[in-house]
Amino acid sequence: MKPRVVVTHWIHNEVADYLGSSCDLLLNQTRLTLPRSVITERTEGAHAIMVFMPDSLDEEFLSACPNLKVVAAALKGYDNFDVDACTRRGIWFTIVHDLLTVPTAELAIGLLLSLTRRMLEGDRLVRTGQFAGWRPQLYGTGLSGAVCGIIGLGAVGRALAKRLKGFDVNVIYSDIVPLPASEEEEAGVRRVCMEDLLRNSDFVFPLVPLRPSTFYLINRKTLLLMKKGAFLINVCRGSVVNEEDVADALRCGQIGGYAADVFEMEDWARNQRPSAISPYLIRNIENTFFTPHLGSAVDSVRREIAMEAARNIIQGLNGEVPMGAVNGPFS
Repeated sequence: MKPRVVVTHWIHNEVADYLGSSCDLLLNQTRLTLPRSVITERTEGAHAIMVFMPDSLDEEFLSACPNLKVVAAALKGYDNFDVDACTRRGIWFTIVHDLLTVPTAELAIGLLLSLTRRMLEGDRLVRTGQFAGWRPQLYGTGLSGAVCGIIGLGAVGRALAKRLKGFDVNVIYSDIVPLPASEEEEAGVRRVCMEDLLRNSDFVFPLVPLRPSTFYLINRKTLLLMKKGAFLINVCRGSVVNEEDVADALRCGQIGGYAADVFEMEDWARNQRPSAISPYLIRNIENTFFTPHLGSAVDSVRREIAMEAARNIIQGLNGEVPMGAVNGPFS
């Protein structure tokens, strides 16, 4: 009998064919997120499950799925999932390490340009039919000669720094672990403390995982440290930023704008997460620019992310150590 594998969200046909050649698949080929109760019911007798960003996994879920051997996450940041609970139950938990890095860095650049050059407002103006040629309007902020501050110089931070250099900016970073001097020189970055980064940056990019130490890293206090009129761009996790404090900073003109691809309401690991994005942020179309979690939304990349998650499933079910494992349930 083939092992049963549940996939909670839409995947490319190539990935389904790969899994289906050796597994009994239960797919969700809609573009919608199924209710948790439905996912739990589908997974009760399953041996593996492929999960995605909208999913969450805890002790209660695992207790209802006693046959699980592999939980393969088609993502990199896994704060929504209780890995320790998987380990206690002898379940492999796997992630996809590197495929999201470049697309996320590219999107950060897109958010920066869209916000600072007021592209959304320009698009709306053209579509009204009132545009009759150039006028002295919608003046924005350029990048050349500006200071870009990256909080957390991990893989995405380094990829972003590499791309920012093409815009003739000065890149500084703050991180607990500094790069070796030779790597800093090669990357064209300089390490400073977080306070100096906030005071001196024209554009600030938090790029840290969501942990207790980074929850609301950007808050009322840190926003007040930022250079007046500076811009904040968030592509890491929504709850790294306190959205209500950002709204207040925009109201009083402390910061010039906020762009985000991630939001507090998405962070299922929080017991009391907001149910929606701050209404003020939604209404403020002059100083904000938002995308619906498109960080890795490149078709070829998403196909390969799901395929790598599928490979992790096959390896785990075959008794091998999955290449993307982040735990060691049998050690």
